[in-house]
Amino acid sequence: MTVLYEAGEADFAFLKSTLDLTDGNLGRHIEVLAAAGYVATRRGYDGRRARTWVSLTPQGTSALRIEVDMLRDIVGRVQPSQN
Repeated sequence: MTVLYEAGEADFAFLKSTLDLTDGNLGRHIEVLAAAGYVATRRGYDGRRARTWVSLTPQGTSALRIEVDMLRDIVGRVQPSQN
């Protein structure tokens, strides 16, 4: 979701390469995120080649921000070591 937040929209091949996932694994992640309403997909053509583009929905952006805030809180609980 962070990649999509930064990119705005990304095609399947870019996500697959950037995240180092298999087609099936990435496809499943996208299905789950789409079912939750966090991402939207768009199919089309780039020349003769079929493409699928993925983007965050407003709900996905909100969920990402909540997750980042929660992670910041968790990290903030860690005390620096006293070396």
